[in-house]
Amino acid sequence: MKEYARGARAEGRVLGLVPTMGALHEGHTALVVRARQECSRVITSVFVNPKQFGPNEDYKKYPRDLEKDAEKLAAVGVDALFAPETADIYPDGFRTYVNVEGISERLEGRSRPGHFRGVSTVVLKLFEIVLPHFAYFGRKDAQQVRIISEMVRDLNLDAEIVVCPVVREADGLALSSRNAYLSAEERKAATVLHRALVAARDELSHGARDAMQLQTAMRRILETEPLAQADYAEIVSADTFEPVVRVARPCYAVLAVFIGKTRLIDNLLIEPVSAGSEDLLFHL
Repeated sequence: MKEYARGARAEGRVLGLVPTMGALHEGHTALVVRARQECSRVITSVFVNPKQFGPNEDYKKYPRDLEKDAEKLAAVGVDALFAPETADIYPDGFRTYVNVEGISERLEGRSRPGHFRGVSTVVLKLFEIVLPHFAYFGRKDAQQVRIISEMVRDLNLDAEIVVCPVVREADGLALSSRNAYLSAEERKAATVLHRALVAARDELSHGARDAMQLQTAMRRILETEPLAQADYAEIVSADTFEPVVRVARPCYAVLAVFIGKTRLIDNLLIEPVSAGSEDLLFHL
């Protein structure tokens, strides 16, 4: 793959990378479509990264279907599929890791210790192998995207991070490979994440700016669903992912919720229309 990437760069091609863990859905293919519009060569990686799973998480049962993934990628015009074996990424004796301090310990990092160290490490390795000019990520994993952006800046990497909108089902549920774990009853219950974010948006639309008021509105909706157990529901800075007291700068309303045994995340991006403005833009 590195030879392919070097050759394409030598020809003056603009390389786009869409990193995935497979089990592809329309959220992934939307990233490829965006990359296809902006790059002359698009590479998608499929690699279930063991380093970002905790000891009691779902690494072994994480959905895998490389043949079906390859068919989906071919249909949207991917130029190359990179599906390395674990030993290709982590050879015997591997002991080098990347950690973006501070932000990696909050929210997802607090709930999943070591998760972001694994994410940062594998993304850096993918960048070194694929040599992308642009790398495409979905905003559903907002904290992950922010951490990768920090890593790119701190390490002077020659790649630009492109953040793409959340892709949702008609009822608002954000697309996720883990949705496959949900039973029919759980699938119906999972819409509570979207409904909680809508409640926060509605409070903001009516003038609320106090973070505690917004968190209360989200938790009130989550508590109406018996199958839902909130891990966190917070209002945080879009830059640092630290809690905020009041919405005055770009922020996220972020959720992590167990639906049965399946843990799902989602977010609402909140941005002032202009610097110092009380008027807000919302991105679900």
